[in-house]
Amino acid sequence: MSTENLPQSPPEQPRKPRVAVVFGGRSSEHVISVVTAGAVLAAIDREKYDVLPIGITQEGRWALTADEPERMAIVDRRLPKVEELTESDGGGVVLPVDPASREVVYSEPGSVPKALGEVDVVFPVLHGPYGEDGTLQGLLELSGVPYVGSGVLASAVGQDKEYMKRVFTSFGLRVGPYLVIRPREWERDRSAARKRIVDFAGEHGWPLFVKPARAGSSIGITKVDDLSGLDEAVEEARRHDPKILVEAAVRGREIECGVLEFEDGPRASVPAEIPPPDAHAYYDFDAKYIDSTPGLVPAPLTGEETAEVQRLAVDAFEAASCEGLVRADFFLAEDGGFVINEINTMPGFTPISMYPQMWQASGVTYPELVDRLLQAALRRRTGLR
Repeated sequence: MSTENLPQSPPEQPRKPRVAVVFGGRSSEHVISVVTAGAVLAAIDREKYDVLPIGITQEGRWALTADEPERMAIVDRRLPKVEELTESDGGGVVLPVDPASREVVYSEPGSVPKALGEVDVVFPVLHGPYGEDGTLQGLLELSGVPYVGSGVLASAVGQDKEYMKRVFTSFGLRVGPYLVIRPREWERDRSAARKRIVDFAGEHGWPLFVKPARAGSSIGITKVDDLSGLDEAVEEARRHDPKILVEAAVRGREIECGVLEFEDGPRASVPAEIPPPDAHAYYDFDAKYIDSTPGLVPAPLTGEETAEVQRLAVDAFEAASCEGLVRADFFLAEDGGFVINEINTMPGFTPISMYPQMWQASGVTYPELVDRLLQAALRRRTGLR
């Protein structure tokens, strides 16, 4: 019997890739992660991807959250938190730990766990410890789930400012003068540690910047103009990280440059300049996110200076074995040379953040940027890189 005249079933439509946007977390940068996630959720093409928002509370619980980007912005100085976006039933989300399965499970007290479906790629927009530092990346490697951004090693190096500077120096990149005070040093002999800092100031001059070695968004940083404010600055930094970094001031202009991985390798964006904030002693948390000091995009540099900082940004990306994206921060020193300050392997992605602004000025819109990062992650295999 011929079947050619029988009704044919429509071809099965391919399933859209499912993206888990993971945000929040236990670090002091929780709020900025939530704001970043709101911008990413708003930009993801829902015709192309299915989306699963997963928030991590400040206590570390993984929870399903409302897919409501408008509730995740800083409005009238109100700082959003994951707890405000979740149901208060105590339920939690569990990622797969078996590479053969990418099934995400939701469980709540007294109920049978419920499968939420497979996740094809994770967009981790966490900042700081327990998210940007290689810990989450290690979990995703164990799970066999592709993810946006750098792997375990590069994420750890990008989070620890001491080892970041050591890597840069070993690759011939110029860094500013710095000093590391480790936890046991301050706890066992505070006088000796203080003397090291004072001697450092005697060599390089005041002011000094005292900061947590493994934190971001300018949280925990104090500009110290003389000895009288030193102990208080150290204790403030230690509230966020027991290891602290003391940096000499670099006289010059603050220049940033974005790096994005394309099919043929990493490329640099046009650079931006961060002008000195009028109402703040330096580019601190409020200047970045509350009062929103605008950057200059593109930076007013010569063609030679632009080419040089772009080259150095890509060199820093390669030196730390980064993947996906990086924002590289420099000083254009008074002697005309560039000094690299740090890289961010998951830079701020809020609408006012410099990384997306620099790529916008380079011809890559915010939605295109998000899509390019997701596509790169989907092409990449997990495992040793």
